[in-house]
Amino acid sequence: MKFLDQAKIYVRSGDGGAGSVSFRREKFIEFGGPDGGDGGRGGDVYAECVDGLNTLIDYRYQQHFKARPGTHGMGRNCSGPKGDDVVLRVPVGTQILEEDNETLIADLTEPGQRVLLLKGGNGGFGNAHFKSSTNQAPRHANPGLPGEEKWIWLRLKLIADAGLVGLPNAGKSTFLASVSAAKPKIADYPFTTLHPNLGVVEIDGRGFVLADIPGLIEGAHEGVGLGDRFLGHVERTRVLLHLVDGTQEDPAEAYRVVRGELEAYGHGLDEKPEIVALSKADSLLPEEREEKAKALEEACGHPPLVLSAASRENIDRTLRMMIRAIDRDREEEANSIPGPAEEPWHP
Repeated sequence: MKFLDQAKIYVRSGDGGAGSVSFRREKFIEFGGPDGGDGGRGGDVYAECVDGLNTLIDYRYQQHFKARPGTHGMGRNCSGPKGDDVVLRVPVGTQILEEDNETLIADLTEPGQRVLLLKGGNGGFGNAHFKSSTNQAPRHANPGLPGEEKWIWLRLKLIADAGLVGLPNAGKSTFLASVSAAKPKIADYPFTTLHPNLGVVEIDGRGFVLADIPGLIEGAHEGVGLGDRFLGHVERTRVLLHLVDGTQEDPAEAYRVVRGELEAYGHGLDEKPEIVALSKADSLLPEEREEKAKALEEACGHPPLVLSAASRENIDRTLRMMIRAIDRDREEEANSIPGPAEEPWHP
């Protein structure tokens, strides 16, 4: 299935049905009077978060969604039924934004969440609604109110506990494949990964979700390479694993380039807990490992991990560090949520 993480769609709620002008005319009934029913309400437009979806590809082939209008009122005081609603089913982690692609309408992060996007138009009153002692035969009814319409953006941000960042060909996909059952494309050229991949990692009886995004290059925040559009998929993560290719000439500069792109992107990515690792250690001689690890330490400010996904050197240690960082972030999040106010104590 093709991955699609952004879509622009048109939504419209249903128009309300018109009220009816009708009079009861039956033999032997002298005073029938008005009996026009009210029109039905137009259908609403909802967005609902569901399990089992991980892409917005359905909205590539259909961009217009219109709820049904309400049925017109009829005689004998019969009101028209409400129009059918439209429900947009989206994956967990979908944000809904206004047409400007900036104003947030809703952020759906849990299955079962549902939000009302557009309300259907009210149905019009039939002439039975207007009868009175001074107007015993009203010959007018209200039309239904029109529905609402607008363009919206759907933007998917994957839900993951940890994220992989780094330059192209830093070994991110190889790392993901070695620690999970995910099967990302792996090759010896840049930009092998063209869309994010998710994998479930297990260590010491614990598990977490790891996201691998396409590599960043200098100027990604300005659209160079694949740009920074995929960084949104690691916005929700609790820790970042920054992989630096140990086989390149200057690992310190590689680290600075990616950090610069994270800071330029913003959204708190540069403030997340970060584990820095020198990858592809199996391809380095002992003196090269020491030299490049020292250069990377000067750039990031602390000793980096030296790992190899091929030989699984320091892989388990890295995963345990990520688990600890995730637990620490969850604990800080729980402590930052204010609890219910306590009742004042009286002697």
